[in-house]
Amino acid sequence: MSDSLPTLSHLDDSGQVRMVDVGDKADADRLAIARAAVRMSPQAYGLLTQPGQGKGEVLNTARVAGVLAAKRCAELIPLCHSLPLAFVGIEFSLDDEGHRVEIRATCRTRYKTGVEMEAMTACSMAALTIYDMCKAADKGIVIEQVRLAYKSGGKSGEWRND
Repeated sequence: MSDSLPTLSHLDDSGQVRMVDVGDKADADRLAIARAAVRMSPQAYGLLTQPGQGKGEVLNTARVAGVLAAKRCAELIPLCHSLPLAFVGIEFSLDDEGHRVEIRATCRTRYKTGVEMEAMTACSMAALTIYDMCKAADKGIVIEQVRLAYKSGGKSGEWRND
C-alpha cells in the first residue's frame, strides 16, 4: 500500500490540465452504477404518477435521454475519454412518501478506463429531463444526491457507496 497523498489525475506536475494517458493500460471489464433522485411537490408527483397522466411518457423520455447522454459523455466533459459502451441501462423507482423519482444508471464496457462519468452523466440527464417535463407543475423541483454508487474493474478494483 502506498503512503503517498492522492493527486488530481487530470493535472500534470506543473498543475496544468491534461487528458490522462491510458494508452498503455490493458482493456478490462468495467461497470459503474450511479444514482440520483428528483424530489417534487405532492401535486406535481401526483400528476406524474396519476394513471393516464404520462408517467410512462416522462420516464421513457428520461430513460432515452440518459442513454443518449452516456453515449455523448466525452463531448460534454472536456477531459473524458471516448469509450465503447457495451451497455447503458436506466431504471426508475417511485418513492410515494417522499414524492421522489429515484434513478439508477448502469454502464458497462471493456476498455482501458472506467465508465463512472458515463453513469453519472446518464443519471444527471435523466433527472434534468424529468425536471423539464414536470416544471410546469412545480418550479421548485430538486435534483439531489447525484453520486457514484458502485464501480468495478480496472486497477482500483471494486468500490461501493450505496
